[in-house]
Amino acid sequence: MQDTDPAPEQTLAERAALRLRAGILSGSLQPGERLGVVGIARQFGVGTTPVREGLSRLVSQGLVVAIGRRGFRVSEISRADLADLTRLRALVEVEGLRLAMERGDDAWEAGILSALHRLKALVRRAGMEALEGTPDYDVLHKAFHMALLSACGSPRLMESASALYDQAYRYRRLMLRRLTDPDHFGSVHDTLAQAAIARDHAFAAPLLVRHLETTLCYVYPDEGG
Repeated sequence: MQDTDPAPEQTLAERAALRLRAGILSGSLQPGERLGVVGIARQFGVGTTPVREGLSRLVSQGLVVAIGRRGFRVSEISRADLADLTRLRALVEVEGLRLAMERGDDAWEAGILSALHRLKALVRRAGMEALEGTPDYDVLHKAFHMALLSACGSPRLMESASALYDQAYRYRRLMLRRLTDPDHFGSVHDTLAQAAIARDHAFAAPLLVRHLETTLCYVYPDEGG
């Protein structure tokens, strides 16, 4: 019979996408690396269909590029790509922050402070290891940025901010490993939180943009970043 439950196949595709995404973000799958569907399917112990579907999902996230009709490779990294990501993140996050400042309540403010506390607590416990682009740090760093925007009232804006943040992860890892002033980088989060809660958008907006541009300046310091 052809009327079968598609849920198991969907689950396999989701799992394949998650495993491949983790490999790309961690750097174990290098920029430009060819992703063979048959080889991945064999490695994951699944069929080629969920692997191909999982790779197609990563194409939509900007982490994988489709080659012709059937091939895939890991997206390259470049200054142009990072500059584009930075511009888009600035547009989305500055607008989200403006809306959140207008609509945010006590719960929004508490969420910002809670996310900031968790981020700083991890840095205190782990020291410089936390500032080397570890997944634990990035999860909490993302949570802080999302907390700033969380009262914006736009699910699509939040979805876009989340996706763009994730696409910049590979660059952020490079930046954190080259960071010369981690204390200043960390203190910016305190200042952003204070400005957001004070509803000082005129101060917070350019500060947020400069914070986002930090990655570009450190990863491509000699190319006009």
